[in-house]
Amino acid sequence: MGEIVQRVAIAVAPNGGRRIKVDHPAIPLTTKELAATAAACLEAGAAMIHCHVRDAEGRHILDADAYRDAISAIRRAVGERMVIQITTEAVGRYAPAEQMEAVRAVRPEAASLALRELVPDATHEEEFSRFLSFMRSENIAPQIILYHPEEAEQLKGMMARGLIPFPEIPVLYVLGRYTEGQRSNPADLLPFLDSTMPKFGHFMVCAFGQRETACVTASALLGGHARVGFENNLHLTDGSLAPDNTAIVAGAAQALATLGLKPQDADGLRADWGLGSPARGR
Repeated sequence: MGEIVQRVAIAVAPNGGRRIKVDHPAIPLTTKELAATAAACLEAGAAMIHCHVRDAEGRHILDADAYRDAISAIRRAVGERMVIQITTEAVGRYAPAEQMEAVRAVRPEAASLALRELVPDATHEEEFSRFLSFMRSENIAPQIILYHPEEAEQLKGMMARGLIPFPEIPVLYVLGRYTEGQRSNPADLLPFLDSTMPKFGHFMVCAFGQRETACVTASALLGGHARVGFENNLHLTDGSLAPDNTAIVAGAAQALATLGLKPQDADGLRADWGLGSPARGR
């Protein structure tokens, strides 16, 4: 039998909810800029784009019309060759009910969900479970954001109690979110993957600072996938300022290829997440 070669999906997170043009002039904030970034990052090796949208003043918003416009523009630019994931991040502006309502209104292909935001305590578990049932019925892929290993244990506990209506659920491990200066290192992944910790069928990693590529490469070598981009890091591996998101994606793709890891495309990622082709407009 031939060797099974692991394929690694690269997601680009090109803007986040806080950085603006003062932070970097190439941060995409408008619908047109997001679409152009998606097209360029697709060619550089990205299979997914993680989207934040902004208002006219550049502020983070969870607005259904803004999301629909962005998704439509990105689909025109890349077709179905990228998974389009929206964020539900609060950024200090939104409550859990509003975060979930954004997904219900948009019905995107995929959405990221921070467990600590949507389930801040046990009283929110039942509503979150009903929300995930809605996502499953609408074929919307959830990705649960975990900032700390304790949250992985919380999620597995909810799965064991039948509150997560997915047999497997993709997760994103965030490395170094609460370290000094938010500078991540590959070793930050080890507590999530300790032998005593819960295991998930599909995990992705994002990291802060110029060791971002090293962190996601370590993730890939250990069976995970990679999320990179200006949301968390503005620098190349040599410490220089990256000219754009495309350069960061290309650098990550090159690092993975050097180690013999093959890229996962959007259809492969959809298959991993149990998705079919996106519905029109998604």
